[in-house]
Amino acid sequence: MRTGAAAGHEGYFHEAVPYRSDEELLAVVLPFLLGGVTAGEPTVVSLGERTAGLVRSGLPADSGVTFLPGGDLYARPAAAIRAYQQMLAGYVAGGARQIRIIGEVPLAALGPTWDWWARYESAINHAYDGFPLWSMCAYDIRVTPAAVLDDVLRTHPRVVTAEGRRPSETYTEPKAYLTEPRSPVPDPLQRTPPAVELVDPSPALARQAVYAADTGLLGTEAVEDLVVAVSETVTNALRHGRPPVRFRLWAGADRIVVAVSDAGGGPADPFAGLLPAADGAAGGLGMWITYQSCNHVAVNRSPGAFTLRLTAGNPHFTD
Repeated sequence: MRTGAAAGHEGYFHEAVPYRSDEELLAVVLPFLLGGVTAGEPTVVSLGERTAGLVRSGLPADSGVTFLPGGDLYARPAAAIRAYQQMLAGYVAGGARQIRIIGEVPLAALGPTWDWWARYESAINHAYDGFPLWSMCAYDIRVTPAAVLDDVLRTHPRVVTAEGRRPSETYTEPKAYLTEPRSPVPDPLQRTPPAVELVDPSPALARQAVYAADTGLLGTEAVEDLVVAVSETVTNALRHGRPPVRFRLWAGADRIVVAVSDAGGGPADPFAGLLPAADGAAGGLGMWITYQSCNHVAVNRSPGAFTLRLTAGNPHFTD
């Protein structure tokens, strides 16, 4: 039997917690966590170091709340979904009737890479709906840009503050939100001509271009991961997109950026990349691998073009 605000709810109960002060955050989070412990429910904190310390200090000793290393869990959206699904499945197998989690994306995610975390927040409404999960996603209004807060309200069905909870008036169903035309923040490297530009390249030729751009600064693992992602992306574009397929590569001191475009509309599955295609949809597994192989994947849907921008190295550009 589910308890608290999620009592009687089927599936995922997803709430945003936009807060203006530490005191306001604690006023929402502490009753949520202690209520879960009292009900005998798995109760989990997945926050950054500062916020987790704040919450820990507000809880009684030996509270029964589990603390996870939030920064590590939220390295990449697709990997975070996979890790959470495994954790939730374990709790359900152990007999849990409800699981409570309070989490937050890293502060750095609120910058140029927010686009894929916005897609994450939307997609998990579907990805976690098979579990009796009640989660709160904390966003500090003092440091969260207004445009990010707009996306938070569009990707969370409910909002809770110290004053109470309410439905989000701008909530948008994932299938609609994830297929909207949108342009990610341009990488400054893209203001310059690409170092490599190819039309209808073979996957092998695209891989060679990445290897040739490697100066040894990113590390072997990062480059190999990008090579895998580029190979999968070019293969998908050639097989399932519309010609021409255009490959462009830029190399900076701390990152390699690759954009692969075709003239099609992109995958029909709105969750492609964030979730493996359950029905064997074309290109679904390749995109899922790509999302776990890059430090950032940006999606650009526009009339007559679909582009994936892949970044290895530092995607939190400041130049």
